[in-house]
Amino acid sequence: MPAQAKLDRAFAALAAAIVAGKIPGAVLGVVDSDGHRAIGAMGAAQLVPEYRPIAAGTWFDLASLTKVLFTTERILALAEAGTIDLDAPITAVLPDFAHHTPDNWQRKVTFRQCLGHQTAFPAVFPLYTYGRDPDLLRTFLLQHDWQAGPSVYSDINYLLLGLALERLERRWIRQMDPGPGFAWSADPQHAAATEDCYWRHRVLVGEVHDDNCAALEGAGHAGLFGTAEAILDFAEQKLRDAGPDALIRMPLSGRRTHGWERPYEGWPGGDRASPETIGHTGFTGTGLWIDFARGHAWTLLTNRVHPTRHFDSGIFALRRTVGDLINRD
Repeated sequence: MPAQAKLDRAFAALAAAIVAGKIPGAVLGVVDSDGHRAIGAMGAAQLVPEYRPIAAGTWFDLASLTKVLFTTERILALAEAGTIDLDAPITAVLPDFAHHTPDNWQRKVTFRQCLGHQTAFPAVFPLYTYGRDPDLLRTFLLQHDWQAGPSVYSDINYLLLGLALERLERRWIRQMDPGPGFAWSADPQHAAATEDCYWRHRVLVGEVHDDNCAALEGAGHAGLFGTAEAILDFAEQKLRDAGPDALIRMPLSGRRTHGWERPYEGWPGGDRASPETIGHTGFTGTGLWIDFARGHAWTLLTNRVHPTRHFDSGIFALRRTVGDLINRD
């Protein structure tokens, strides 16, 4: 089915969510197996303190899509080049990590475990509440006595991978090239607004929403901005080049590959995605799914945290509905 037909079929679900006041606006993009693509936009890029309409070219804070669009790509490229060994402990690049306690479990964590969220780090940690000095916060991250728990999806895995990239390149992530079509900030006139932030005392537009990333002034788990067009460019390249042996497709667990999610019961890509699909979401309301069996991909970009995250936007059900409509025979 052509990309435009897939988009048209799924767009009614987005329209209903916007009319119901669940999300301010959305951009949906689809690329099909013939390389044809369609992008549709509806709703508001910003509601407060002023209204701005959304557009197909609106820039979004991609949040945790940063993990797969930037950090995973960089780490896997370094592994392919022989610069790092994915099964080596991350201390191979960060020798000062928890160095006060040499036998600590943290020092045994590997790059591959961080990519697959197979570590014992906590799911979340409010690093930004410990100060605004990005150098000291990096040191805190490396020297904090993290208590071991069950393996869960944790930003700390990618904070550490980001620190490894910074150490290897001898510059902060915000000084690195994020790739064609992406950036570390966006023009507020062309960006979707996120939250009216309590501690920054303003509506965030074109600057990173993630609290820890903001305090660190750049990090490996969040901070990337981009458009639906740029994301589809990325997806199309993966559809062409990521063969069955590519690590982003190789399972590390029942739910994850290297960096990405794979289909499981109730996952955000919907029940109709093929087993050969990978995907990832972002807290701000973003997501990308690439179905290698069908040869197509779709990205759903919303500003569901505008003007607040403390609201039931219905984003979890919406993502699944959109995925099922796009993949319906």
